[in-house]
Amino acid sequence: MPNAFNFSASPFDCLDPDEQRLVRQHVDVAYFRAGETILELGSAPSHLFVIIKGFVSQLEGDEVLATCGPDDCFDGRGLVAGKVSHRFVAAEEVVAYQLAHQAVNELIASNAAFGALLFSDLGDKLSTLAQRQGRHELNSLTLARVEEAFVRPAPTVEAGLDVLSVVRLFQAERTANVLVRDSTRQPPRLGIFTTTGLQRAVLDGRPLDTLPVGELASFSLVTVRPDDLLGDAMALMLRSRVHRVVVMAGDEVRGILEALDLFSFLGNHSHLITVQIEQARDLAGLEQAAAQINRMISLLYRGGTRVALIAKLVQQLNLRLFERAWSMLAPPDLVANSCLFVMGSEGRGEQLLKTDQDNALVLRDGYLAPANLDALCQRFSEVLSRFGYPECPGGIMLSRPAWRGTVAEFSHRVRDWLMVPDAEKLMHLAIFMDAHAVCGDDRLLAEVQHSVHALSLDNEAALSRFASALDAFGESNSWLGRLFSLGDEARQLNLKKEGIFPLVHGVRSLALAGRLRETSTSARLQALVAQGALSAEMGDELLSSLQVFMGLKLKAGLAEWDKQRPISGAVDLAALSVLERDLLKDSLGVVKRFKAQLRHRFHLDALA
Repeated sequence: MPNAFNFSASPFDCLDPDEQRLVRQHVDVAYFRAGETILELGSAPSHLFVIIKGFVSQLEGDEVLATCGPDDCFDGRGLVAGKVSHRFVAAEEVVAYQLAHQAVNELIASNAAFGALLFSDLGDKLSTLAQRQGRHELNSLTLARVEEAFVRPAPTVEAGLDVLSVVRLFQAERTANVLVRDSTRQPPRLGIFTTTGLQRAVLDGRPLDTLPVGELASFSLVTVRPDDLLGDAMALMLRSRVHRVVVMAGDEVRGILEALDLFSFLGNHSHLITVQIEQARDLAGLEQAAAQINRMISLLYRGGTRVALIAKLVQQLNLRLFERAWSMLAPPDLVANSCLFVMGSEGRGEQLLKTDQDNALVLRDGYLAPANLDALCQRFSEVLSRFGYPECPGGIMLSRPAWRGTVAEFSHRVRDWLMVPDAEKLMHLAIFMDAHAVCGDDRLLAEVQHSVHALSLDNEAALSRFASALDAFGESNSWLGRLFSLGDEARQLNLKKEGIFPLVHGVRSLALAGRLRETSTSARLQALVAQGALSAEMGDELLSSLQVFMGLKLKAGLAEWDKQRPISGAVDLAALSVLERDLLKDSLGVVKRFKAQLRHRFHLDALA
C-alpha cells in the first residue's frame, strides 16, 4: 500500500514504527468528484479519511461548519461514535487515504495520544500536547548555552587585599565570592575567594584586617566558555564538586555561573530576572533585566512550557519591573498617596511579548500632587519605552492627563464611560475593567472599581451597551475562508480581532453583569461557572480556546522577534501545521457559539 503516507501530520506523528506498519497494511486510496457526498448524516462510517488532495466541507444543513484540506483527517468522532453527526461533501475533486475502522480501533487501544488527538474535545487535545511537550522541556533547556543563563558579574581584587576589605566588598556588591588576582606570579594567576574561604579565615585566628585574601583563595579554577552547553556545565559542577564555575572567553572573564542560578534557569527562568530586578540600583540596571524577558519567554515556549504559566510569570516580572521603575522616579510621598495600575491584557495576566503600554495613576482625594507630576509621568512612559514597551497609539498611559486623576475624578470618568453610548468610551471602560494595582495604595483603585459595580447593578441597558463592544472589530466569518482558502494568496489572521477580543470581552461582560471582581479571564470563567452563568463545558472550551489563541499568537510573535521585525499580532495561516490549523478551527468555532450565547443574554440584536 502507499509508502508516501505522511506520518509527520497529526495525529499520526505520535505512532511508533509498529503502529505505522499497521496503518500501511490497512490503508487504501479513494477518489471523490466535486460535489459528491463522502459521508452522509446519520450513516455508520467504515473508514477514517485522510485528505491527499482537495478540500472537504463539513455541513450542518446548508451551513459550512468547517473545511478540511490536505493532511487533515475526518470523521474520527463519527467513527468512534458509530454514527456521522454531520454531512461531508467534496468541495472540489478529492483524493484521500481511507484507513479501515478496525485498524483505527487498534491504534486507539494501543496509543492514548493518538485517540485523544483524533476525536477528543479541545481541552483533551491540549492536555495531550502538554504531556508530550513536557517530556522534552528539561532536555531542551539543558541544550541552551551558558551565555543564555544568568552569569553574575565577577568583582576582582588583588591577592594582597585584606579579608576584612573583601567582606565589605561582599556586602557592597551583594555577592558571595570575588576573583583574586595574584600578580606576584609570572604569568599572573587567577583564583577565587568565597564565603567558605571566609570561614577558614575566621578559624585562622589572625586579624581579618591584616590577613591577605590571597592566602585563602583557591587558584584551581573550574572554567567554562560562554558557548558551552548548560548541560555540560551542570555535569562539570557535579564532577568537580563545586558550586560555581568561572565563565571565560579566551583570557577574558565574563562572570561567574552559580549552581543555584543554573538550576533556577532549568526550573524557572523568571527567578533569575527577578534577582536582576531586585538587585538593580538604577534605571540602567532595570533596563538590562527587562531585556531578558523576551528571551526568557522564547526559551520557555520552545522548551514546552504551557502558555498560561508563561503569562503568569511575565505578569509578575512586569509588575515588579514597573513598580521599581516608578519608585525610582516618583518621590515617596507621591507613591504613598497614589496607585499606579496597569490595564488590558497586562492587568489580566495574559500579556506575553512586550506590546503597548496600558497604565494609569489614581491619586488620593485631597492630596496635593507635586508640581512636576506631568514631567514625572512623561519620564515614566519614556523609561518603559526604553525598556521595550512602546507607547500606546491610543494614548492610554499615565503620561496623558485623561489617565491620571483623583479617586473622585476617575470615578466620574468611569461612570461617564458606562452611561454614554460611545464606542471609544466603551473601549476605555473595557480596558479599565481589567485594572490591576502595581505600586502605591491599592485601596484607591478599589474605590474607583467599586463605583463601576455599584452603577452597573441592575442596569441592563448599560450592560447591553458595554457588551455591544463585542463587535468592535466587526462581525466576520471571513476567517473560515482564509483559514481554508483554495487559493495561494497570502493569508493573515489577526487573532486579537477574530478570537481573543470577542472571547475576553464576552467573559468580561458576563463578569460585570455578575458583579464579579476577578480580573483575569481564567478566574472570571471559574467564577461564572460557579455562579451558573456559564456551563462547565463552555467554561472549559473558552479557556482552552484562549490558550490556543495565545500560543499561536506567541509563536508568530517570536518568529517576528527573531527577525527583528515589529510584533504585529498577525498569524501566517500558511505556516500553521495541520494540528495547529485544527486547533485554531475548533477554537474559532467555540468563539462563534459563545458570541451567539452573548447576543441572546444581552439582547444585542435589539441594539442594532
